[in-house]
Amino acid sequence: MQAHVMKHLPRRIALACVALTAFLLVLATGAAQAQQGYTVQPGDVLGIEVLEDPSLSREVLVLPGGGFSFPFVGAVQAGGRTTSQIADTLTAGIASNFAAPPNVFVSVRTLRPVTPSQGLAEAPAISVYFLGEVNGPGLKAVVPGSTLLQVLSQSGGFTNFAALKRIQLRRTDPATQRQYVTTFNYKAISNGAALSQDVVLADGDVILVPQRRLFE
Repeated sequence: MQAHVMKHLPRRIALACVALTAFLLVLATGAAQAQQGYTVQPGDVLGIEVLEDPSLSREVLVLPGGGFSFPFVGAVQAGGRTTSQIADTLTAGIASNFAAPPNVFVSVRTLRPVTPSQGLAEAPAISVYFLGEVNGPGLKAVVPGSTLLQVLSQSGGFTNFAALKRIQLRRTDPATQRQYVTTFNYKAISNGAALSQDVVLADGDVILVPQRRLFE
């Protein structure tokens, strides 16, 4: 009896592995189909994979204007387009660097944060203030946990006089009332530079976009 069970055990394991693989394939296919009809929006984080050259694979943030920068392609318009349309654009843009058309896959890794004004009026919110060279200055209600880059994507964009290399995040310690200022180069990030850590915003934070200097 024991020998009979042992004889059929490997076959049962093989069948179970096949069933599990098929199940995972169905899940992956369903996820891909769910994204096909979605149109990308500013604030979304996209995952880009180039099978023939992993060094080109990366995550990119869709900027306020709806675009992002990619090597050999430059500025890519993503806002209002599907992931498959974006992948086609990237494929055409880098094709000259390969002997055969590369395989490029684009997916939505993180959706833009939804603010109460977008249909979640009952959700808790924090207050963030925009000052300076932004098209939508003033108080913004922001979903807790939103990062600086995600919220900048909701600012309405920048004016032509914005000093994008010197954007400031000003935060006041409620206990000591001491103000801390962090400056970062948004222009470098929009051109594809990596950000070591995206700051999670706190209630009362002030985002200041200064005016460009004469030769800046």
